[in-house]
Amino acid sequence: MRIPDRPSAFTSDSARDKYYTVYDRVLGELWPVPVDAIDVETRAGIVRIHRAGPAEGDPIVLLAGAGGNALAWYRYIEPLARTRPVLAVDPLGEPGRSVQRRPLATGAEVGGWVTDVLAAVGAERAHVAGFSAGGWAAVEQQLGGGGRVAALTLVDPGGFAPLPRRFIRWALAGAIASMLPRTLRHRMAGVVDNGVLREDGLVELMRAGWSFRRRVPIPPAYTDEQIREVSVPVQVLLGARSALLDAQALAARLADIAPSWRVEIVPGTGHSLPVEAPDLVAERILTFPGQARPGTATPKHSTNNR
Repeated sequence: MRIPDRPSAFTSDSARDKYYTVYDRVLGELWPVPVDAIDVETRAGIVRIHRAGPAEGDPIVLLAGAGGNALAWYRYIEPLARTRPVLAVDPLGEPGRSVQRRPLATGAEVGGWVTDVLAAVGAERAHVAGFSAGGWAAVEQQLGGGGRVAALTLVDPGGFAPLPRRFIRWALAGAIASMLPRTLRHRMAGVVDNGVLREDGLVELMRAGWSFRRRVPIPPAYTDEQIREVSVPVQVLLGARSALLDAQALAARLADIAPSWRVEIVPGTGHSLPVEAPDLVAERILTFPGQARPGTATPKHSTNNR
């Protein structure tokens, strides 16, 4: 496996500036509530955080997947920020307003910058929700002994199986379809099983980010022993048609080795679960690990979406 020896970065200053122009406009168009932009220093670079919600309380920290940033969570900010501080993060190594200064060669280094973010904002009992590579980063933070986390929500996360070839094909199909005119692109979303293609603002941001060179390690599959090392409450939400994971096989594995984890397979969704079922995912974040409100609880290892 190739080990990154340079930070992720845009190909040129002009490419970066063009991306920032699109980023700022899409943020203004999509963000539903007032937000404060915060930059914090970490061991690997400067991390941009968008903060919303109450000034006090244990925060919900949102980590996007590969190629994404805080804007990918725009549908979540308003419902989550009604009752909790919300910190939507531009991950290091991904296109956004964070600036990576050192290579990220290992999962421990990825988890390390997440710990630095939590320390910088004074979080002691954060609920970290991570999608895909963001889920992997959240687990790495725990395996590194970073503390400061009370619960994890992992949404179709990386790191729980070797990267399959079908995921590479899925990602390439989505990239090609993103170049189509809007109407045709929306139609192709169902064909290639990628709900992000219906998100016009996010697609525009993705196109602008093609000038970004991502240099982040590919997550190896966790061993059973590593999974057992995670000591905080964990819920895992899986797309029934995920191109990244075999949802049924992973649910069965976790039922065996981590029976305290809450696992849910969401019907009718794929790897783009966060944009295909945002209301469900937001509800699960808000009600975990405490008692869910009446009518919303779902048994462990459920395949129902309510």
